[in-house]
Amino acid sequence: MKHLRGLILLLIPIIVKSQKDFTPTDQVKITGNVKSNIVFTLNSINQYPVYALDSLVINNHLLQRRRVIHNIKGVRIKDVLEEAVLSEESPKLFSEFFFTCVATDGYKVVYSWNELFNTEVGKQVYIILESDGKKASESGDRIVMLSGGDQATGRRYIKNLAEIKVERVK
Repeated sequence: MKHLRGLILLLIPIIVKSQKDFTPTDQVKITGNVKSNIVFTLNSINQYPVYALDSLVINNHLLQRRRVIHNIKGVRIKDVLEEAVLSEESPKLFSEFFFTCVATDGYKVVYSWNELFNTEVGKQVYIILESDGKKASESGDRIVMLSGGDQATGRRYIKNLAEIKVERVK
């Protein structure tokens, strides 16, 4: 028993050290197959139309309720991405593009161009400016993006969004 306690005490610093750092974000870079990169911040994103939602249930992959977010104000990501002019001229080929959204801890979420610009889901993917009475700048998660049109809303609930990579299927 004494050796087990000693082993546990030795492992604690290793376990704590192995946990990923979650760096809060204040800006997001849009890079990749665009004519010019774009950077938006928590301050500059206020120029886009702001939408209000009463509440949103966050469900995990098993559709189990994890939490409810109330009094949400957000900006549609498609409004922001419209400024990122794709490197392709032909709208016929836009279907080959997808967006990889990357958080500071490496978590990734992917949307196709058609999903964001050609379905009802795209109307419900938001960058959150305020929720539960707190502004995003006051939150440890800072820039949060979520898809309110998903059943398992937690799967594409990304905290500390840092980059959106615009890519094309090869």
